[in-house]
Amino acid sequence: MAEQTYVELNNGTKIPQFGLGVYMIQGDGQTAKAVKDALDLGYRHIDTAHAYQNERGVGQGIKESGLKREDVWITSKLWPTDYDDPETAIDKMLDRLGTDYIDLLLLHQQVGNYLNAYKGMEKALKEGKVRSIGISNFDGERLDDIIEHSEVKPMVMQVEMHPYYQQKALKEKMKPYGTKFESWYPLGHGDAGLMNESIFTKLAKKYGKTNAQIILRWHIQEENIVFPKTTNPQHMRDNIDIFDFELTDEEMAEINKLDSGKRYYNASLAQQEQFVNYHPAD
Repeated sequence: MAEQTYVELNNGTKIPQFGLGVYMIQGDGQTAKAVKDALDLGYRHIDTAHAYQNERGVGQGIKESGLKREDVWITSKLWPTDYDDPETAIDKMLDRLGTDYIDLLLLHQQVGNYLNAYKGMEKALKEGKVRSIGISNFDGERLDDIIEHSEVKPMVMQVEMHPYYQQKALKEKMKPYGTKFESWYPLGHGDAGLMNESIFTKLAKKYGKTNAQIILRWHIQEENIVFPKTTNPQHMRDNIDIFDFELTDEEMAEINKLDSGKRYYNASLAQQEQFVNYHPAD
């Protein structure tokens, strides 16, 4: 299996472009197993969050893999209830993960005291507790607020992104800051309409891959960072088996024509504000 690719952030750090997402993997035991299985298969990036309630499992899985800490990229996210006291929240996160630094720390949602939290992440960056920082699910005025008041511009933006919703305008907006993009719902929430688009079926046949592998390969060539979630070792193996072929410019252009603005998550800002009522356990 060919080695995976990396994307360079605006501070010169190189982030593995492909990883495992552990959203909705229940419990530390199951998470640890999934993380170890993924690392055994060559994954080097794990995406978690305080809200996922499985950071301890991520740390356990990394330890069980036998890999050196510096060979595994850990991304995690502060939840809005962490925003009032980010310094304490980051220290607790380090303890849960069983590490003395986090490779990438994001603000999870654009609600609560997010400016205070971002300042706290900038401080953690200077102290070496965090190696890179960014934001997730920010847009509009609240994104402008972060850009205007930050000393360190977001290195990474994590958002819903797939062939139906390619985030071209947002990418263009963040281009001056060198912000790189991570995709959640990279396969469109598994939507059969997207997965079975004729272009993917045609290319899957041409390259001897699955439709999902074609979509993931498109992400890689778009310079998106992706981490599809699965606990199935065979699916993990299939997902990462996308580095031994390359789509042509013409094929990429054809896929890009699918961009229709269709998204699968449509919570209003008022609905997002409700997130501050959820307090994940430490």
